Amino acid sequence: MLVKSLTKISIAAFAVAMMAASPSLAQTPPPEKPDIALGVGGKSGLYHLQLTLTERLGYFKEQGLNVTISDFAGGAKSLQSLIGGSSDVVTGAYEHTIRMQAKGQPVVAVMELGRFPGIVVAVRKDRAGQVKSFKDFKGLKVGVTAPGSSTNFIADALIAKEGLKPEDISPISVGAGLSAVAAIKKGEIDAISNVDPVITKLERDGDVVVMADTRTEEGNMKWFGGNNPAAVIYFKKDFIDKNPNTVQRVVNAFYKTMKWLEHASEEDIAKTMPEEYFLGDRELYMAAVKASRPMYSTTGIIPTKGMQNALDMLQQFDPELKDAKVDLSKTFDDRFVKKAAAAM
Repeated sequence: MLVKSLTKISIAAFAVAMMAASPSLAQTPPPEKPDIALGVGGKSGLYHLQLTLTERLGYFKEQGLNVTISDFAGGAKSLQSLIGGSSDVVTGAYEHTIRMQAKGQPVVAVMELGRFPGIVVAVRKDRAGQVKSFKDFKGLKVGVTAPGSSTNFIADALIAKEGLKPEDISPISVGAGLSAVAAIKKGEIDAISNVDPVITKLERDGDVVVMADTRTEEGNMKWFGGNNPAAVIYFKKDFIDKNPNTVQRVVNAFYKTMKWLEHASEEDIAKTMPEEYFLGDRELYMAAVKASRPMYSTTGIIPTKGMQNALDMLQQFDPELKDAKVDLSKTFDDRFVKKAAAAM
């Protein structure tokens, strides 16, 4: 009984501490644009866990923001929404900031959410006998969340290590939920590049054999030489210049979530998330959260080496970027996350 009482007290104390530790609103002037449109590709995937947590924990509203979230089939679509003007901000892959700068369109990340991609590439089990390495991916139909998304980038980067080109595989859009699971089970695709909880579901059901796992530090060291920034918050540069207070409040909200996530249990996370994200199995979802936890950033800062790793990866397979001159310092603005940290 004493242990249970102490546990309840410690949880309550932590909750109070988190409320007190919120980045001070008094230190951030009112947002220039309190109504924000946010784009994301595959919101239910654990790649974007912090977004749904921030939304459901009420941290956007706490910062005086009214955030409308549009969930697209993949990261490429959410990027298009930003460029087209229907979204003000995107939670998506850091690689997009590099690609857009190379095209002369400054898109800037303001906070790292994922230090690793958390993407797993696997082959359908009944094809595993013929597919021993990424060289054997030639001619395969590979399920990705959407063509041009980070799941597509990772697949392209891995086959490039074996001398293949993006056109040597056929990327098939399968989303990041039950549709992706069904595509494997029905034999509609030969392999898959996707995120949790989809991957944990397929592994547990014995449907796939994993070829590369970027959820862990070990996996990222093996395939990319270390940190490879994944999910970030990014804006157009002109939006940042015109609305710095709004950007700061967005970062404040996500930063508080990052600190909440450091101490939350898998059970705490499951209680906060919508049940429809569980793929019909709450215990499986919690296992997927546990498997994916190493990928989340604990600082919000993209290290310089991580930026370079991301560029190196893209240059392995993308001819448009092979000789591009990219100033990586212009792809990430750390002012806002540092200010949020100082206010905690």
